[in-house]
Amino acid sequence: MTKISHQLVAEVREIKGGNKVKKLRKEGLVPATLYGKAIESISLQFKEKELIKIFKEAGESVLVELVIGENKYPILFKNPQYHFLNGKLIHIDCFKVNLKEKITAEIPIVLIGESLAVKEGNVLVEVSDQVEVEALPADLPENIEVDISGLVAVDDHISAEMLNIDKSKVELKTNPEQIIVKIEAPRVEEVIVAPEEVVAPGDVPATEQKSEEEKAAEAKDQDQEK
Repeated sequence: MTKISHQLVAEVREIKGGNKVKKLRKEGLVPATLYGKAIESISLQFKEKELIKIFKEAGESVLVELVIGENKYPILFKNPQYHFLNGKLIHIDCFKVNLKEKITAEIPIVLIGESLAVKEGNVLVEVSDQVEVEALPADLPENIEVDISGLVAVDDHISAEMLNIDKSKVELKTNPEQIIVKIEAPRVEEVIVAPEEVVAPGDVPATEQKSEEEKAAEAKDQDQEK
């Protein structure tokens, strides 16, 4: 059974060009593009609130049914673009998939469990937050859970080849040796101690530069002069 749990309505976009598209965004619309094999690219627009809601739930690895008029397309979201100042979504691609052809996709990593090593004061380092896999669109996992409870000491790690995926349906494309998460010892900040100030002989008062014998002789001469 095809796994499509989200549906989103789009409209064909007639307005194109940078300045004109800005007007769309002010009206609460987000421009988009539908593309894929055996289909001509179509310029679209979504209602911002509806798009953001579905995109947050589906991400880039969950199939969405795109509705344009009487037509429906199974798609994956691709290449979201955000405003460099306010962080708002300003454009997104919709990749039409062939449900019978395998595709590659980036699947997010979700950490679960608690690590004894972390409880003891060590540091959990997430090296990779996603991996690339190949599968039929309907077989793509929404995310891959990584249980860190087995990490109990410094240098313990989990690599891509250790991930829990259905290898009969999903092929890992990321390097199997790629580290996903590891334990490191806490960093100790180095305290730089300034070297003791060395005073040059010329900076020392003349009386302090004299030897004990010179001081004693000088004191004797002063006594004789009295």
